[in-house]
Formats: sequence, structure tokens, C-alpha cells
Amino acid sequence: MQTAIEWLKWLINLANPDHLQKAVNLWGPAWIGYLVLGAIIFSETGLLVGFFLPGDSLLFAAGFLASQNIFSIVLLVAVLSVAAIVGDAVNYQIGKRMGEHVFDKGRLRFVKHSHLMAAKAFYEKHGGKAIILARFAPLVRTFTPFVAGVARMNYRQFVLYNIAGGVGWVVSMTVAGYFLGQIGWVKANFEKVVLLIVFISLLPVVIGAWRSRTPGATPPDAALGGPQNSSEGSDG
Repeated sequence: MQTAIEWLKWLINLANPDHLQKAVNLWGPAWIGYLVLGAIIFSETGLLVGFFLPGDSLLFAAGFLASQNIFSIVLLVAVLSVAAIVGDAVNYQIGKRMGEHVFDKGRLRFVKHSHLMAAKAFYEKHGGKAIILARFAPLVRTFTPFVAGVARMNYRQFVLYNIAGGVGWVVSMTVAGYFLGQIGWVKANFEKVVLLIVFISLLPVVIGAWRSRTPGATPPDAALGGPQNSSEGSDG
């Protein structure tokens, strides 16, 4: 148990550039670094149990290391974009195969029901655009493609939104880390900058949750077959 906790802490700490650089040096060949980062991004976007993994902060830290010539920014963006896109695609297929019964409380014991319902409400509100918007919202990012699969969102539309969201998310975060990482103040206060990024990313989720609790708000467990969802079509 203790080993598992230490392993999880190690993974989460990769969002710290110093820790990430030490890990990269330990791994040896550069391709291992790209492979590990790609695996983490894939897991965070493609597996429901990966919701706790660093996403925004890891991309930002990786972009920062690219500015220090530890990684190639072009190769980094390419590898992590593919990982993010494939992750969402896998998550969609898992949701499609599991069906709507997953929304029954207690059905998925390894996932907090509130996280799943928040993603469901987010998808119902934004439809297909949620696939793009969720990329920039921790927690919701992991569950939204799963919900889209449960709702059987038109797959061609999903693919387009998935590619746009995946590339946009990876490029924006890594490039921000690449350029901001060259600023002295950012280097000296990197952890504070990362916390600010995470806070800003969480704002839409917090605001959405607050609005859903206010009187007269649309219940988060509205039917998936509502107007917003049906407009996206079905792949049958």
C-alpha cells in the first residue's frame, strides 16, 4: 500500500519541472521521456481512473523543459497531441460499450458519482463543443468523452471535436510553458504559476457546479436524450 502511494506521489510530482528533469535524466534515452509523458496524458484522458493524474501542469512543465532544450517542442507537441486524441477516442468507446446504466449511483465503484454527473451535466449543456471545452477543465476532461460515448454522440463529429480539442489543449499548454518558462520571474515562481493555471482551469467547473445548485437551475441528471444532446446526432 505504501509503495502504491509513493508511486502516485511520484507521478503527480512530475508536474514539477525539477522533478521531471531528474526523472528524464534517470530514464536515459530521450524517447523514454516522450513515451512516459505520452502514457500519462493518454491515461489522464483515456481512463476514468486516471482523473487524478497531472494534465495542464504536466504539459506546462514539459513545455518549460523544452525551453531548456531537454525536449524538442515540436516532437513534444506531436507526441502529446496524439496521446490526448487517442485517449479521448478510447474513453469514448468505453462509454459507448458500457451504456447509460453507468449513471446509476454505485455502478462504478472506482469513480466518484459526483464527478461523473458533473461531466454529464457539462456535456448536456454544451453538446459536442464539450469535447473541446472539457480539455481545459480538470476532472471534467477525463469524464466528458466517456459521457459522449454513453450518449452515442455522432462519431464523425466526435473525431473532429476530439482532434481540435486535443491539439488546441496540448499546443496552448506546452507553448505557454515554453515561452513563459524563459521569463526569470516565472522560473523563480514556477509552482505558483502552475497553481494559478490549475485554479483558472477549475473555475468553469466550480462555477458550473455552483449554478447547478442554485434554485431554478437545470438538474445535472437531465435525460441524455434532451434537445442539446439530440442535436449532435447518433452513429447508430
